[in-house]
Amino acid sequence: MPTQAGLKKVRVSMMNAVHDLAVLVARDEGLFQEEGLDLEIVNVPGQAQMNVDLSAINHPIFDRGMESLYNDGGVDQFRMCEWGVMKRTVEAASQGRRPAKIVALGSAMTKVAIVVAGNSSIYEPEQLKDVPVAVSPFNGSHFTTLKLLEGFMKKENIRTTHAGTMEERLAAIGRGEIAAGNFFEPWISIAQKQGFRIIMESHSTRSEASSDALDGPTLAAMFRAETKAAEMINGNPANYAHYLAAESKGLLEPEELQTWRLLYGPPMPYTRDRFQATYEWMQGFPGLLESSSNYEGVVDNRAWE
Repeated sequence: MPTQAGLKKVRVSMMNAVHDLAVLVARDEGLFQEEGLDLEIVNVPGQAQMNVDLSAINHPIFDRGMESLYNDGGVDQFRMCEWGVMKRTVEAASQGRRPAKIVALGSAMTKVAIVVAGNSSIYEPEQLKDVPVAVSPFNGSHFTTLKLLEGFMKKENIRTTHAGTMEERLAAIGRGEIAAGNFFEPWISIAQKQGFRIIMESHSTRSEASSDALDGPTLAAMFRAETKAAEMINGNPANYAHYLAAESKGLLEPEELQTWRLLYGPPMPYTRDRFQATYEWMQGFPGLLESSSNYEGVVDNRAWE
């Protein structure tokens, strides 16, 4: 509903700066206000952040921090990895949770990397056959690890394991307790700074999800602001490195962030072809998608109508 200043109030969640940087920049640069929105960002500790209690990541996905916040009505919009949003929107009904629709292919093209210790005997992706790679279950690091490795080995030879936050899993690799882990920024830069070896990396696109509480014009205004923010970030990513470095709590200075990895684009409609490809890919891995749905039941591109 409108605020006293005449701006429409919107509450969204964020977990990690790299995924939500366009939203953070749009807020701090006044771009949402220019679109008539009073946007509040509710911070939910994510796996990239240090010194936070992330025990909830061991819970079923709908009981984790961001999901619980959305289910309880604390926010009306969120963004996660494309596959994570697919899982949550498809399974919400069968889990008796607050429904959401995919409303856009998101802005963040997050770089993710599989990392091993500097003295590891692993030098190429094929050597990760039957080797557990540390991920956050049913989050972007999990899904992207599957995507990265399936080009180099059979699905049955891909192994993942849970080893806590990115801080915790990097330490576990350094101690030799696990062989490899999946990371995004600022933890890729931290790993490089500390002498770890990158085996492979790729972009992982976000999706945006929303309840019916946000109408098409409101979402369109949000996405216009994010588009402007994406252009600002791509134009000079070093200006925004401090958002990511802050999550390292001193392990990385802003100037040490590998800002060439930062890439953002305009939110776009989530097409039928994109839905079908993602949906079928997830069905190809046991346990990734435990309910059935279709494009009409999951996607609502109302921002472009």
